[in-house]
Amino acid sequence: MSQDSRFTAWTRRDVLGMLGIGVAAAALPEWASAAPTFPKGAVIRTILKDHAPEALAGGATLFHEHMSFPPDFLPRWMKYAAETQAANRPSNAPPAGRGATPPTLAPAPSGPYFMQDLDVMSEELAIAKGEGISCIVDGGHPDMGRDLTFLRRLSMKSGMPIVAGAGFYTQPFYPKEIGAMSEGQVLEALIRQVESDPVGAFGEIGSWDDITKDERKVFRAVGKAHVATNLPIFTHTGIPGKSALEQLDILEDVGVDPKRVVIGHLGNLVDPNVQVHRAICRRGAFVGFDRQGGQGDAQQVPMVMALLEAGFADNLMFSSDFSAANQLKRNNKEMGYAKTLTVFVPKLKAAGASDEVLRQIMVDNPRRFLAFVPKIKRKA
Repeated sequence: MSQDSRFTAWTRRDVLGMLGIGVAAAALPEWASAAPTFPKGAVIRTILKDHAPEALAGGATLFHEHMSFPPDFLPRWMKYAAETQAANRPSNAPPAGRGATPPTLAPAPSGPYFMQDLDVMSEELAIAKGEGISCIVDGGHPDMGRDLTFLRRLSMKSGMPIVAGAGFYTQPFYPKEIGAMSEGQVLEALIRQVESDPVGAFGEIGSWDDITKDERKVFRAVGKAHVATNLPIFTHTGIPGKSALEQLDILEDVGVDPKRVVIGHLGNLVDPNVQVHRAICRRGAFVGFDRQGGQGDAQQVPMVMALLEAGFADNLMFSSDFSAANQLKRNNKEMGYAKTLTVFVPKLKAAGASDEVLRQIMVDNPRRFLAFVPKIKRKA
């Protein structure tokens, strides 16, 4: 029997008990004493309003999800992924066998695309809120087709605080003009995004495969935009972990404190010794296990436990990078936007992680990451 099949999703009562929500929380002074502190004037900037970080302590925060893609985003993503895989395949490699080809998307259902269906999405987020989620970060931005107006309506209807991202994604998705723009011009474009929209983070900021010249330019500009705004940064590392350390190098080189950075998708870098993960933690940045809550979790559980045993609980962040309709609660009762909390976290508890540590990772670490003292006033 696989590790995944031994565990079922937690109930709402299980989740709230782990998070220490309710009357029982008053009897747990160790959680209160371990609560993070925040700089004076720090806020978590959501699409509807700025929150004091303490106001979101009642549930988990998911630092990297998606709630606003156009219908063509995933087909484009998978096309580029297949092209990258083919380009990286050795010329003398034998023909691909079963399971070696990139997955294909299921036929699109009739009716509105789910990420453009306000009723469907608000129902899903309302369920996630009831399951213990207090805030979700949307990792899209204009070059990914993110619809800020839709996110605003979604937050209002569902009651879920949503942090909107800013930036440029990866080389295949960049606007055509990026190649001709200077680093300073990219920086100016990023600052305009922050000035015009109520964004709360730069992310996801990515390198698709081997980091390109344009991607290095964008990373440097994002780092400088962080210095100018204080907005935190979370990344996409493409082929598992390929550019993780270089991404952090570039950001540090332009003055970014690693504590303001999550290096993402490192759950895909499967290494029992977690060498790259440890290196990033030692430098002070967060390691993102951000594709969790499904069949692949078995590989990530021992890596997370190794990092916990090494003393890096302060540097871990979990999320699911939600993107597909088959992950919706209405289509799979064990999934939904809360699946990181209801599916992945129970596997860590079964492996020996304590409630206190799991609460720290799900509730406290994201708030420490997202809280910033604004240098640019929120647009009314």
